[in-house]
Amino acid sequence: MIIIIVLVTILITSFITDIRKRKILNSVTIPSIIFAFLYYLSTQGLEGFIFSGKGFLVGLCLLIIPYMLGGMGAGDVKLMAAIGALMGTSFVFYSFIYTALIGGSIAFGLILKQRGIVNSMKSFFYTMVFFRSNLGSMLLTKEKDSSISFPYGVAITLGTLCALVWGGY
Repeated sequence: MIIIIVLVTILITSFITDIRKRKILNSVTIPSIIFAFLYYLSTQGLEGFIFSGKGFLVGLCLLIIPYMLGGMGAGDVKLMAAIGALMGTSFVFYSFIYTALIGGSIAFGLILKQRGIVNSMKSFFYTMVFFRSNLGSMLLTKEKDSSISFPYGVAITLGTLCALVWGGY
């Protein structure tokens, strides 16, 4: 039960700070990871420590490539790693699936809002016709600074809460 309380606390805190400051704080994620390792070590011994370590590594690995490509911040990666350390590999994987679905939906909605549905359909058509080459996006790009971003911690929080409510064990 204490693990669930810690999880919900870090999710709410990260949600708020990511919306307000576009940051997920190290002062939230790092202590959560340390707490998870110590909690599982003290309650389940080496097996618990390994359980938490595997979850940590899976959570870290799920978002490290998007981070390295510049698609998200390090705080997002550390938050997913903290979720894995607290809840284990199976849960963090389900959380990631829900997060990806929610994040994709948010991104799709923002694209439609910014570009309009007609331009989005044209972009999709050109991309499909030109076999995902850059030609389709070059034809429709108006400005170089027209990128769309949103605080991904929102999607991580909502996805993790979905895994918590609908199961992810």
